[in-house]
Amino acid sequence: MSKECNNDYFVIIDGNSIIHRAFHALPPLRKPDGQIVNAVYGFLLILFKIIKDFEPKYLVACFDRPEPTLRKQKFEDYKAKRVKAPQELYDQIPLVKEVLGAFCVPIFEMPGYEGDDLIGTLSRLSLEKDSKIENIIVSGDNDVFQLVDEKTKVYFLKKGVKDVSLCGKEYVAEKFGGLTPGQVIDYKALRGDQSDNIPGVFGIGEKTAIDLVLRFKSIDGIYKAIEGGGDEIRGSIKEKLIANKESAYLSLELARIMTEAPIEVGEIGACEWKNYDKEKLVDTLLLFGFKSLIAKIPHEDGMSDLVARAEEKDPGVGANLKLW
Repeated sequence: MSKECNNDYFVIIDGNSIIHRAFHALPPLRKPDGQIVNAVYGFLLILFKIIKDFEPKYLVACFDRPEPTLRKQKFEDYKAKRVKAPQELYDQIPLVKEVLGAFCVPIFEMPGYEGDDLIGTLSRLSLEKDSKIENIIVSGDNDVFQLVDEKTKVYFLKKGVKDVSLCGKEYVAEKFGGLTPGQVIDYKALRGDQSDNIPGVFGIGEKTAIDLVLRFKSIDGIYKAIEGGGDEIRGSIKEKLIANKESAYLSLELARIMTEAPIEVGEIGACEWKNYDKEKLVDTLLLFGFKSLIAKIPHEDGMSDLVARAEEKDPGVGANLKLW
């Protein structure tokens, strides 16, 4: 993948999504002290690939917080049916943040807001700051497709940590039956979302939801057609929509990623990915037992210094390193 020289890439990593994908995709690798670190390793594979493919000017990671979110406050059963992940996964979240710190990658997390809301807000603010910026959201979560536009794409993990594609509006239309990114929210409000326990409209399935949104453009358009007294929507579908109107609008609110989290446009400057301490990064990788990843550290003329550093910490490791 070649970097467009007239664009500055603003890469936003969906931290929780990537950690979950990596944890379930890789065997239980362990640090020298025995702690499981497979999610950290998989996260790093993606991070190195991002750096190689995009050479980002800006690079950040967004995470969920454990406190109740604004959505949870509005709808108590939001995500209530989600199965709790193994503790070994949660134990690796601070380790991933430690690695990001070694890379000098800013981390955004905020009580009351999901990581997606911070992603949505940063993707908006970045374009307000500089029209040359192109947003790349790195995620394995379908929810972020609603943020896609002319200046925002999703680097989507389709399967595991290796099957990755850069997806724009065309991919969204193909995946969601011709819908635009913005209409994915209306679709989800009708269809519901079992993983997030968003109720939707009871009895409305995928096909009907897509057809309604394509015909009437939005939830507002659907209910305007019903309330107008015409017969464009009839029978049991009309009855279900009328009976579940409140649920539809609640679901619309729950499904919409916020773009107004309390982040200031001035904070975008702090997201510029500047020089980091490569020797510290070598030390961190060796601490985790990730010797093979040292060769993936972006380098120009300094690889010999990195190998020397690795040899100093772990004699013999440098002989096995293969450069990109």
